[in-house]
Amino acid sequence: MLRMLLNLRRVVLLTISVLALLQVPAHADLTIEITGAGANRIPVAIADFGGDPAAARIVTSVVRGDLERSGLFKMVDAAGVVMTETTNPDFADWKSRGADALAAGSIGSSADGRQEARFRLYDVNKDSVLGGSAFVTSRPMLRAAGHRIADMIYEKLTGEPGVFSTRIAYVVRVNASRYELHIADADGQNAQAALISKEPIISPSWSPDGSRLAYVSFENKKPVIYVHSLASGKRIVVANFKGSNSAPTWSPDGRRLAVVLSKEGGSQIFTVNADGSGAQRLTTANAINTEPQFSPDGQFVYFTSDRGGSPQIYRVSVNGGDAQRVSFEGSYNVTPRLSPDGKSMAFISRRDGGFRLSVMDLASRQVQVITDSQKDESPTFAPNGRMILIATEVGGRGVLSAVSTDGRIKQRLSISAGDVREPAWGPFNK
Repeated sequence: MLRMLLNLRRVVLLTISVLALLQVPAHADLTIEITGAGANRIPVAIADFGGDPAAARIVTSVVRGDLERSGLFKMVDAAGVVMTETTNPDFADWKSRGADALAAGSIGSSADGRQEARFRLYDVNKDSVLGGSAFVTSRPMLRAAGHRIADMIYEKLTGEPGVFSTRIAYVVRVNASRYELHIADADGQNAQAALISKEPIISPSWSPDGSRLAYVSFENKKPVIYVHSLASGKRIVVANFKGSNSAPTWSPDGRRLAVVLSKEGGSQIFTVNADGSGAQRLTTANAINTEPQFSPDGQFVYFTSDRGGSPQIYRVSVNGGDAQRVSFEGSYNVTPRLSPDGKSMAFISRRDGGFRLSVMDLASRQVQVITDSQKDESPTFAPNGRMILIATEVGGRGVLSAVSTDGRIKQRLSISAGDVREPAWGPFNK
């Protein structure tokens, strides 16, 4: 297959004509199917929110859906039980229902006429308040309010920040002559098309502050790297050197990009400033060097290379120098992606004739294969490090799959109208 390693060579053969560079509604949202759950789920009840009935239904549904999809919570049936944040809970009743935690809230009007979302979270076993919040929202932002409440509940109950308010980017192949770069909420809803093209779009990469996407476009009859501002819809050319320009990825401070350029022969890893200036070469081996990613501390760039005869993972200092081999188990290991804390690395390895998502503990070098699919590619960590999003195939069609780093929790994200590829999970909202 060599889908990702040989991407650089393959894409040179492609030509492109961009139809539009607009932020317009996408054709369909992703649908999520839960295919696995955690071993010890926390039983939690989300009462029906009070206040404006229509708005309350939206927020309640989003909060319940987010927590259930996470695989870490067992949802206790609370349908039909309306409670606001000022209601005194009957803790004995909720204990009898099996809940360890209970959330209640309301959607009301603020003094300036906008809507206000309020909620409170309770520890049922201790008959106590765990926390709560109130913030201004609006009808178009009700789903966002639900995600924000779910994030707060998730963090209170697990000790880790939630990612329900984050966004994902991915590429949809609608048909043989239409490709769309989508941006959606983490639950697959509110999808918008940032780029529409007649030919494939590849390698979307989020800036650390979530305001920009880097990607590769072929509208000039060759692969060119762009940086696209999501707020304005404007973009700049970052790499349009002789030959191929591909595989952009951001430095942790958002000032530079690691890219793959063939301007000096072969495919080599370079860094460039975010405005395209200051290109500096990092690798020198006469081999395919591709798929770079910065370490979270910004000190190293990890990448894929076949310099040893088979594709393996290496790293090099951001200041250049000799590359160090990182992967040794197996004859095919590609697409290194570091966890946000820098302690583990997701990558694609060839196992039993299939290409599967694996995770390496970088301290011990222990490797765990966490999927049983055959054509995994493009791993990307959630910003809290809990989940990894990948592209894979089901029934010959591209779908996205999210899996926890221990392999227990699994979700499948798909669009009935298209082939989904090239996922990139965005950062926490600033």
